[in-house]
Amino acid sequence: METSTRHAPADESGGAKGPADAIVPHMKILVIEDDLEAAAYMTKAFREAGIVADHASDGESGLFMGSENSYDVMVVDRMLPRRDGIAVISELRKRGINTPVLILSALGQVDDRVAGLRAGGDDYLPKPYAFSELLARVEVLGRRKGAPEQDMVYRVGDLELDRLSHEVRRAGREILLQPREFRLLEYLMKNAGQVVTRTMLLEHVWDYHFDPQTNVIDVHVSRLRSKIEKDFDKPLLKTIRGAGYMIKDEG
Repeated sequence: METSTRHAPADESGGAKGPADAIVPHMKILVIEDDLEAAAYMTKAFREAGIVADHASDGESGLFMGSENSYDVMVVDRMLPRRDGIAVISELRKRGINTPVLILSALGQVDDRVAGLRAGGDDYLPKPYAFSELLARVEVLGRRKGAPEQDMVYRVGDLELDRLSHEVRRAGREILLQPREFRLLEYLMKNAGQVVTRTMLLEHVWDYHFDPQTNVIDVHVSRLRSKIEKDFDKPLLKTIRGAGYMIKDEG
């Protein structure tokens, strides 16, 4: 439990949205929060916004529900009994569950946010928070997951990414990627032949709408490049100095 939670009134910043106003229709989310008062407030406010909200009161229960059920987004408190939020997220990712996760925590320093995001979180909202902001962030994550699918398989040269099976192969050889590496490669391949800026990666791969002032992108790009180019003669992932990155087959 994190005691510095502020229960923002439902009408803050324009009021909680009614069902007809929810941006992402038919969303179903999981709230993992051990503070029962905070959880009751959140789930009630989400439902008033037209979002189905389940609740788990500890890490083990949240891990079970998140593994056994399909959700559009999970809202996870960081400090939980039985299993802390970071451990829950890490285990979900190890199990191949890529449901977007928003971490809610009183630990709001840069190092705390980076640790949560590196564990597999997609967004991080420090406490105290306004529900209107929490709702907006959940809707953004839900839109990303609920976006209409286009090509199920992306190809750049002899590199192939299957969005359905989450398999990546180059020249027929399987390449194992971590969930964040997969999302990074998926976004780069979706925009093959185009320069992808750091801001675009922060917004679409990490769901940041601010620059965390860390080298998290460089680290992930470096790891991804080593995996998709090791033992292959032709480089595909290029750094465009002063602009960003591009994945392209030069032919």
